[in-house]
Amino acid sequence: MATTSVNGLLAAMGAAPILGGVAKKDVEQLSRTGNVRRFRKGTYLCHQGDPSPEIYFLVEGRIEISSFSPTGTRILHATVDTPQFLGELGVLGNLPRSADLLAMDDCDVWSAPGEDFVGFVTAQPSAARQLMAALARQIQEHQAFADDLLYLDLKGRVAKRLLQMGTPSLEDLPPANSSVPALTHADLASLCGGSRENVTRIITDLQRRGLVKREGQRYVLKKPQQLAKIAGL
Repeated sequence: MATTSVNGLLAAMGAAPILGGVAKKDVEQLSRTGNVRRFRKGTYLCHQGDPSPEIYFLVEGRIEISSFSPTGTRILHATVDTPQFLGELGVLGNLPRSADLLAMDDCDVWSAPGEDFVGFVTAQPSAARQLMAALARQIQEHQAFADDLLYLDLKGRVAKRLLQMGTPSLEDLPPANSSVPALTHADLASLCGGSRENVTRIITDLQRRGLVKREGQRYVLKKPQQLAKIAGL
């Protein structure tokens, strides 16, 4: 049983970029098309290849997005710990899920029929524009990652990925001493297209130089400007 209140759900949804500019009454109308469920830590919301009948919205908690390549290699795409919609691509394109969604902590997740979400976006020009902008950013990020693999060494990719996890856009670097979502060296290696062993050596060097600091499972970005130089920004 989820513990999120109606007001908590509306506040989280209202702050989501896709719903920026949408009237509160319309956000409330959308919220009523679905329900909030509690997913325990270690539970999958969906698996890669599943049908996509519903849209998700993370209200509270932390979710890992990953997939498997044709060769069986696990690819980590992101760790999400801020309220946002998930699974839009499958719903919009009537496509199978492109990734696994795994609850890394106990999570409250709102879900609703995909057709209701599509109908809402179609009727809300502001939401439609924001959604198209979000999808365009995803395409741009994928192309940038492909370029990084070709032209940026692994240390540069590690520095860039850490910065990306701390800010919505690299046009504005995260402030000094900001932290990024929890992840392991293996996760960071997957995000950067390198081996765990090499990423561990790079992280150790960045820590030795005082550019990053480990606090629990999170990394603190001590000197974002110097990380940006390593990343070629």
